[in-house]
Amino acid sequence: MAHGKARSGLQHRSADNRASARRSMVACNRCRNRKTRCAGNPPYPCAASRMLVMIVCIPKPRNACQLLKDGNRPPPSASTSTPAAPSTSTNPVEVSLERDDWWYNGADNLLLSRSGEHQFIGASSATHLAKRLNPTSKNLAWDVRPLYDDPTSLRRSISPALPQLPPFEYAKRLYWVQYSYIGTIFSLIQPRDYEERLNIVYHQPPDLRSRESCLVYCQVLLIISYGLMYSVNQWSGDDGPPGFKYFKHALRFLPDIHEEGSIFFVEVLCYVAYYMQNLNRRDAAFLYIGIALRMAISLGLHQEASDPTMSEEDRNRRRRSWWSVYSLDRLLSVKSGNPITIQDEDIGTAWPEPTNPGDALIYYTQLSRTMGRVGEEIYRKKPRSGSNLVLSVQSIMDELFDWLRRVPDRLRIDFSALGTNVNRASVSLFLHFYSCVNMTARPLVYYVIQRRLDAETAGSVTGDWKKGLSQNAVQVIESCISAARATIMVMDAAAKQNLVATYGYLDGEYIFSAALLLVMVNAAFPHNDLNAHSMTTALNLLRGMADRGNTILEARHSLLLELQSTIDPSRRRTDEDNSEFTPVTPATTQRSKPSSNALKEPAPTAHRPQNQDISSMQDLSFNFDVNDDPALWEGVLNQIDIDMDTDWIEQALRK
Repeated sequence: MAHGKARSGLQHRSADNRASARRSMVACNRCRNRKTRCAGNPPYPCAASRMLVMIVCIPKPRNACQLLKDGNRPPPSASTSTPAAPSTSTNPVEVSLERDDWWYNGADNLLLSRSGEHQFIGASSATHLAKRLNPTSKNLAWDVRPLYDDPTSLRRSISPALPQLPPFEYAKRLYWVQYSYIGTIFSLIQPRDYEERLNIVYHQPPDLRSRESCLVYCQVLLIISYGLMYSVNQWSGDDGPPGFKYFKHALRFLPDIHEEGSIFFVEVLCYVAYYMQNLNRRDAAFLYIGIALRMAISLGLHQEASDPTMSEEDRNRRRRSWWSVYSLDRLLSVKSGNPITIQDEDIGTAWPEPTNPGDALIYYTQLSRTMGRVGEEIYRKKPRSGSNLVLSVQSIMDELFDWLRRVPDRLRIDFSALGTNVNRASVSLFLHFYSCVNMTARPLVYYVIQRRLDAETAGSVTGDWKKGLSQNAVQVIESCISAARATIMVMDAAAKQNLVATYGYLDGEYIFSAALLLVMVNAAFPHNDLNAHSMTTALNLLRGMADRGNTILEARHSLLLELQSTIDPSRRRTDEDNSEFTPVTPATTQRSKPSSNALKEPAPTAHRPQNQDISSMQDLSFNFDVNDDPALWEGVLNQIDIDMDTDWIEQALRK
């Protein structure tokens, strides 16, 4: 093997070492995956790899307020010199590349996967906040791990045999299971089309040379896998979540990307993308939905068809497919902090005709369009001034509450009847609305919480958190808290009627986001029975989903308990068993046994808060004065790089 000089850019080596460095016969994992020169010491990582995973350990903070201040300081650079051997807990600690729970702390927007590749986590991502609030917690490992972590589980099978299919009538019912969670908000297949394709799969062998035949088999298997995922609600065994084996076989039939596109192909790609997101394979989800949207654009679905001979049914099919892939792209892009794929001014497609009186697709898509504005105007493209931020917040909030006033009564949630009647389509619709309100208001809420924690440390905190805030600022914060409480009320009612998707991405995301906000509000604001009760219920919901085998939510639940005990150690934890906190290792493949207390209600008290009708929020209106409180909004602007959810956790647990 030839010898050569090491690259001069590696600052961790001395001049002598650079002159004599040799390429290792056996490269370490990172260098092998990145195909770069390695001077390692097998089986240990080379010096370059070790330097990329230096994590600074600092003693536990004395209070949350100081912690929040320190959270904005950049981590010490690990690229300029080799640190001395650690002598105290304040020195860098080396983390082995062979561990499963390490991550890269060198940049706020990058995580380092086990393969040595960086993964981008944008400021609008829920994960980004968790990373910033608690950088050393083992519970952060869930962010770079899939829900089911068998590295070979999704490789294309070479076996021509199909998995054993469920009985035909049962497979027909599975369509309606997934329809209640997906079909009402994304129109990807109609019932009659599914039944026709189901007959083909059950009575004809697949033709692997035909793109159309492959798409039929792929879509049917995807729908079966979704139906099982949403109906079984309990993970058993070691072969993945319910229905996972059908998803694996569905990928085998997915045509290559270079093949000719079609609306059918777009719809199948949407199913694949969303299932990947359910598995916490976010990069794969982002790639698949991007392919689906670009294929839709290449087919001209983003514009009205000019063909006069096209039937109205075909036009509506094009419209529904377009707005479905558009909405899903907005959702997955903004939630992961990535830029949206297409600007609204480039779209000329009309809304489809509703297929039935309860169709929620149009109203859901309108919220997805607003969510795109939230991601672009507030989080991704930082406003130039506090005045710009005020204008964006006012415009978006007005748009959201105008939407709320226009929603027909048939799609509204009756909070007075939550205990007896829950419509899953309305649940999905209004959880989306509450999430948009939270994402818009969250930078302001976070900034006010930080100021109160500062004042508490200084001994000057007041009993009234509204003091010094304008009426509109107070209204935005109260709307955010009300939306979080409403989210938990709706999800709690849905859980009691077995209408929560234990392994569904959105349900877990909505509960976690609301729980995180409520934990912070309960720590920083004066005690409020409604807020305290909602927080307890939220933690119970997460615990229940974790007990059914969702390891991602298991880690998130533990992370919230860790955050709660750190920023407010004087208050008792609300977890029902009051057991000692134990960090969760998401790498485990062992499924938790269901707990009989998983969704147990808190013990009744004499002052149990009653359900509050959140529908009164539709009467809100905002009229900000950009000169009302310029210092407040400039302060909020300086915190705008926080992620929608998870930045708070790193800020509060930073050291």
